[in-house]
Amino acid sequence: MAITFNEQTKTFYLDGKDMTYAFRITESGYLAHLWCGCPIGHDDLSYHNARGRISFCATAPGGTVTSANAYYVFHPEISFFGTSDYREPSVQIQTADGDRLCDLLYNSHEILPAKPAINGMPSMRGGETLVVHLKDAYSDFGADLYYTVYDDASVVARRVVFVNGTDRPIKLLRAYSFAFGLPGQEYDVMSLQGSWACERSPEIIPMHHGVVSIDSKRCTSSATLNPFIALMTKGATETTGRVIGVNLIYSSSFVLKVEGSCLGDTVVTGGINDFDFTWNLGVGESFETPEAVIAVSHEGLGGMSRAFHDAYRNHLIPKKRVFESRPIVINNWEATYFKFDTEKLKAIVDAVEGTGIDTLVLDDGWFGKRDNDKSGLGDWVVNEQKLEGGLKAIIDHTHSKGMKFGLWFEPEMISEDSDIFRAHPDYAIGKPGRPRCYSRTQYMMDLTRKDVRDYIVNSVNKVLAENDIDYVKWDYNRNVTDAFSVELEPEKQMEFAHRYVLGVYDLFERIVNANPNVFFEGCSGGGARFDGGVLAYFPQIWTSDDTDAEERTKIQYGTSMVYPLSAMSAHVSAVPNHQTNRITSMATRADIAHLGATGYELDTTEFTDEDREMVKAQVEEYKMLEELILKGDVYRIDSPFNSGFFTQAVVSKDKSSAMLTVYRRLSDPNAERHRVCLAGLDKDKTYHIEGLDITAKGSTLMNVGIVIQYGKRDFWSETYIVTEVK
Repeated sequence: MAITFNEQTKTFYLDGKDMTYAFRITESGYLAHLWCGCPIGHDDLSYHNARGRISFCATAPGGTVTSANAYYVFHPEISFFGTSDYREPSVQIQTADGDRLCDLLYNSHEILPAKPAINGMPSMRGGETLVVHLKDAYSDFGADLYYTVYDDASVVARRVVFVNGTDRPIKLLRAYSFAFGLPGQEYDVMSLQGSWACERSPEIIPMHHGVVSIDSKRCTSSATLNPFIALMTKGATETTGRVIGVNLIYSSSFVLKVEGSCLGDTVVTGGINDFDFTWNLGVGESFETPEAVIAVSHEGLGGMSRAFHDAYRNHLIPKKRVFESRPIVINNWEATYFKFDTEKLKAIVDAVEGTGIDTLVLDDGWFGKRDNDKSGLGDWVVNEQKLEGGLKAIIDHTHSKGMKFGLWFEPEMISEDSDIFRAHPDYAIGKPGRPRCYSRTQYMMDLTRKDVRDYIVNSVNKVLAENDIDYVKWDYNRNVTDAFSVELEPEKQMEFAHRYVLGVYDLFERIVNANPNVFFEGCSGGGARFDGGVLAYFPQIWTSDDTDAEERTKIQYGTSMVYPLSAMSAHVSAVPNHQTNRITSMATRADIAHLGATGYELDTTEFTDEDREMVKAQVEEYKMLEELILKGDVYRIDSPFNSGFFTQAVVSKDKSSAMLTVYRRLSDPNAERHRVCLAGLDKDKTYHIEGLDITAKGSTLMNVGIVIQYGKRDFWSETYIVTEVK
C-alpha cells in the first residue's frame, strides 16, 4: 500500500490491494481522473485526456479561445456548476450576493499515515490518506479531498470537506462526496432495489447518454434503493470483467449518479441528496460529507463483493464484535406478537434448554401501554401489568438457564397515545397546525433537537443500567414525513435530513458507548436501513422481515453484493411462513439461515422432542461453520434471480476449508442434471466433500464440478463441508 506523487507529471498514484487509483493536476490546476482499476505502472498518463468530441463548449475560466474545451475533456475528481463542464456538478454554492459559481483549483496536498475520523459521522478506520487542498480561483472558498487506500481490501475511501474561508456566509446547494470519470460508455449499471420484505434485489440496466440516478428522499437509506451503485463492463459476470462499485457510509437521503456525456465518457458522482437540501456555512465553518467507498474488481461482481466485505470487516464494523461469535437468539415476536406475559416467556426459554440457543430477545410490547402498535412508543418504562415482577423476573429466569437476555427498542419513534407525546407533542417531527402523516400509527422523534436526543438517551440508558441486559435490537419502523423542526430557523429547514441522521449517529454513539458489554443489532422494519453507517455501530442488522427461506435466498444473495454474511441476521421461523404462507422444511430454513448470523423466531413451546433434537443439531453445525461466516470469502455460484437454484460457497482465507450450500426451488419428475462448479478453492490442493464422498483437486472441483442429486421435494437444500486433505 502506498500513496505517491510524481512531481514531474503532477500525478498521484494510490496503490492498494490489487488496485491503482490515479489522477493528476492539469496545467490549469484542475484534478483530472486517470485510472481506477487493476494495478498499473506509474507511467505518464496525461495523454489519457486527449481532446475528443465537442458540443459548443466554453473556454476554461479565464482562458482564451485556444483553450476551449481544456476543462471539459478530462474526467473530474470534483466538478462545479457554471464552468465549461456541463456534466453533473458535485458541488454547487450560493454566496450572499447570489453568485452560484466556483472554480476549485489545486492549492497543496499532504499525505497522512492514517485517516482522521469524520466529525459526527461514521467512517472507515485507518489507512494511509491523501488530502488534496483546493481553493476557488476567485475567493477563499475551498475543498479538501480525502483519499484512503488499504493493503487488505481493494477499495479507496473518498470524501470532501468544504471550507468557507471567505468573510461572508455561503450556502451549499449541493455537496457530494466524490466524482470520477471512466473512459467510454460500454457499461451496465447495477443497483439494489426493493421494498419491505423484498429488500436489495440486483437490477441491471445498460448505460446510456444522460444521467442514471438512484436516490432516497426518506431521511434514511431505505429498502427501495440501497446507497450502492456499480458499473460493469459489458459482458461482466460474477467471475469475470471489470466492476467498480460505490457504497455510501450514510443512513439518510442520498443520491448516486452515473452520466454518459456527449464526449463518449462516463462520470460517476453522488453523496447527500441535494433534493430539499441546503447547508448554511458560516464564516470559517466547514462541512464534512459522508464517506464513499469505491470497490475495484477485475474478477467480476464476486471480486467487488469480496472487496467490500474485507473493507467493512477490517475497517468499519466494531472491532470488538466483528469476528466475535454471535448470539444464537430465540426472538419471541412471531411466537407471541404483543400477547405475552412472564410465564409464556419463561416457557419459551425452558423449551430451548440444551439446544445451544443462548439468548432470549424480548421484542415489542414490554413497555408503557403497549398491547398493539397504536400506543406506548417513547414511554420506555416496563409494563409490570404484563410482566409480573418487571423485567427482572424473566431476566433472572433466562440467566438461570445459562442464557443471555435481549430487549427490543424503537428509540426514534413516538406514539400519539403515549405519556411523552401528551407532555411534549413538540418532540414529534412536524409543522404545528399542519396534520402529520401517520405510518404504522406512529410519529417520529425530532432528532435534530438535542433535548429530544437527551430524553431518548436517558430513557434507554436507564433501562439498560437498571436491568442485566446483554443484547439490544434497535428497530426503526417508518420513514420521515413532515420534515420540519420547531427548533430550526426558517433558513435551516432544508438542513433537516442531514441533521436528522447526525442525531441518529449521536444516539448510537451515546447509547452504544455507554453500554460496551451489550450486543447491539440494527433493524428497520426489516432491512430498510441496511447500510455502512449502521454497521459502524452494530455488527449485524436484521436483513428482512420476510423470513421465508425461498425469499431469503434472493434477499441474502442481493445483500451479499455489498455487505458481509456476518452482518446479515437470519432466522429460522415458523411454517406456514407468516409473510408468504409457504411451507419449507426445518432443514432448508436452517441451511439458508446459516448463511448469516443465525437465530430462531418461532414458538418453541410447540417443539416436539424431534424438533428439539433437530435444533440442537443445527446449532452444532452452525457453530462448526461460524468461523467461515465471520471471516470467509463468498462465492455466488447459482443466482435465484435467473435460475431455479441458489448455490453459494464460503471459503476460508487460507483455502483450507469451505462450505457449499445448494438449494433447488421446485421439484421436477425428470429433471436435467445440474452441475455445480465450486469456486474460490486452491487449484493445487486436494479436498474432500463430506456427504458426497468426493475427493479431488481444487482445479477439478472448480472446472469439472460435481452433480448434485437433489431430493424429490420442493425447496430442497443441503450444506456440504469441504476440507483440505493434507
